[in-house]
Formats: sequence, structure tokens, C-alpha cells
Amino acid sequence: MSRTIHWFSCGAASAVATKLSLADNARSHEDDRIVYCETGSEHQDNERFLADCERWFGRSILRIKNPAFADTFDVWMKERYMAGHHGAPCTRELKFIPRLDFQLPSDTHVWGYTADKPDVKRAGRMVAEYPAMKQRNPLIERKLTKANVLAMLQGAGIEIPTMYKLGFHNNNCIGCVKSSSPAYWALVRQHFPREFYRIAGLARELGARLVIVGTELVDGKRRNIRAFIDEIPKDQSTKNPIAPSCDFLCQFAEQEMAA
Repeated sequence: MSRTIHWFSCGAASAVATKLSLADNARSHEDDRIVYCETGSEHQDNERFLADCERWFGRSILRIKNPAFADTFDVWMKERYMAGHHGAPCTRELKFIPRLDFQLPSDTHVWGYTADKPDVKRAGRMVAEYPAMKQRNPLIERKLTKANVLAMLQGAGIEIPTMYKLGFHNNNCIGCVKSSSPAYWALVRQHFPREFYRIAGLARELGARLVIVGTELVDGKRRNIRAFIDEIPKDQSTKNPIAPSCDFLCQFAEQEMAA
């Protein structure tokens, strides 16, 4: 029997995608596995959220981890690199490599990409980059957005992860070096000053200018102006959180989950 791997990230989208896909597969008797890649750098409330989701799914979540690294900071220290044109080494070491070690060629992979335009593009890139991999995107199939899935979790009686309530759009590691947004880093500084200044110190040491603060014209070409995260102004504004929003599409999906 082929396996269906539900990649759970402790985010609202992956939780709802997993629940929907489990409901789909209950009719086909798939070998379902719910898998979580541990990074060691996420908010402590994620343990509570993961346990709530295990009860909601009626299944346990398998945790996998790269034993070579304790957390994202450990990766940056050992690799002497944080982020750039080649991506972030923490993603490769803590997400990509554990996934490759676990997966089989016959697996079907279930992702938590939403119907929001940026996620639809990301899902499209996954298909384009890995054409031989069997993939499913239950939220895109049902046209469910990030706001929809937040509302659906609340409707199921599951408290959303703390990072969302603090204003972050994703429940990523605390201090995601793939973000180049000053507003994002200002929000990290506001809520997690210890982590912020620890990352800022290493960024200075490695010369990693993680934020884009503007653009300039050089030889007729537009180029980003980058800065260290501790150069962000003290009055830098932060983004507003996504408000839960549910509509008739949520109702249909919720009926499927309850079936």
C-alpha cells in the first residue's frame, strides 16, 4: 500500500490540510503518516498546538529531526551562513534533508499551501521542480485561504498558535532569516528581544544584511538596499495579523472533515 505523507508544520494551514486529506483518505484506506520536522527554534506554544491537533486528527504525529543540529542558530553557526541568493541553510538541514531521508518514491505528499496567490505560486513551483513527486494541495483544491483556515480552527475549538496572535502571518521559527521585511523583524524585536539581538549579533559577525530597506538605481538597473536587522528604526511599523474569515467554502470543507 502506498503512503500518504501529511507534512504538518504546526501552522494553521497544514493542520486543516491534514484534517481534510485524512477525511479524503478514510474512503480509500491509504497508509497515512503525519510528519513534523522539528527545528528546535519554534514558539513553545507549538507543543500545545501539536497535542491539540493530534486529538483532532485522532492520530499521532511523527517527529523527525536532523541529529547534527540543535536548532536554526546551531546551523548558522556551523555553516557560517544565514541566508542569501542560495536560500537558508536552516531550511536545507532542518526541513529538506530530514524529509528526503524519510520519504519514499511511491509516497503522495500533502502540503498546506492555501488559495492565497503567493501560496498558489509556491505550490506551482513545487510541482514544476519535482514533477515525479505525487503531490496534493487540499486547501487550493477547495479554494481555502489563510484567513479561512484560521477561522476553521477556531470553529473546531482549537486555539490558534501564539505566533498568529502576536501578529505574525506564519508560525515559523522565531526569527526566520528568509524574511527581508523590516516590519517582520520589528515584530520579532518587539516580542522576542532576546532572540532578535542574538540573531542580530551573529548577522553582524557574518556580514548578513537580512532586511531590504529600499532600492537604488545602479547602471540603469534597480537594486535592493540591504541593512542589518539592528539598523531597523525604533519606530518601524509592523504588519497587522490576518483576521479569521469564513464563508460558504469553509462550510463545505468542515462538513467533509466531520464526515
